[in-house]
Amino acid sequence: MDREDGVLLEAIDLSVTYTAQRGALLKRTEFVHAVKGVSFQVKRGTTMGLVGESGSGKSTIGKAILRLAPMGGGSIHYDGKEISALSDSEFMPYRKRIQTIFQDPYASMNPRLTIASIVAEPLVVHAPEMSKADRKVRVADLLQKVGLPADSMNRYPHQFSGGQRQRICIARALSSNPEFIICDECVSALDVSVQAQIVNLLQDIQDELGITYLFIAHDLAVVEHICDEALVMEKGEIVEQGPTDDLYRSPQHPYTQRLLDAVPKMPTIVGAG
Repeated sequence: MDREDGVLLEAIDLSVTYTAQRGALLKRTEFVHAVKGVSFQVKRGTTMGLVGESGSGKSTIGKAILRLAPMGGGSIHYDGKEISALSDSEFMPYRKRIQTIFQDPYASMNPRLTIASIVAEPLVVHAPEMSKADRKVRVADLLQKVGLPADSMNRYPHQFSGGQRQRICIARALSSNPEFIICDECVSALDVSVQAQIVNLLQDIQDELGITYLFIAHDLAVVEHICDEALVMEKGEIVEQGPTDDLYRSPQHPYTQRLLDAVPKMPTIVGAG
């Protein structure tokens, strides 16, 4: 049931704590507080940026949403329901609704599988009733949607460039008709011109399908092009948040200013490329 305020995902006082063993001889357990009491909302059909340097906790939040990181406190709500309290079986339907695009497109694909098998993976899990022929049609449509020819399905990951591989990963994320996609550093491994093409492609897909994004990045120049709002994270905490235009043009926190000063501007490329 849709929330009247339009919020699709909400984190309330979210904390994530890891344990680590220290010492060569006398082992001792230490606690690493990767995320410390973070709260935010993502409205349906918008893009929320999550920005920070390596180790800031931004990717850990994405993993916590997917139940891949151990929550130490707080809660995560999706479409008004607390999903952080669900059992694995109860959470399974949400795996169809929440998908991910990872940083390294090659590492996130099995090199021994054809593109058809890779893109169809979520369909095999979440739509087992779909015939093999129908899956093939769906894969062809998705490849064309991300700017690749349908006959790409017969090839293997190593036969594509980095940007093309990321398009394939986007097609795979779309295959189960998700409402929410976590883009975890999904353009950081690409060169600047290809980054712009992928960002424009994601925007085109959002305009067409109304998908909601959590866009995790370390580069505020990229975030400025795609995100409606942004959260800036440092050492597991949110140090600044607000509309992206405001953060980009008038950052209030010194850490935000340092992030802006550290990166070149991304070129604007019209269209999906």
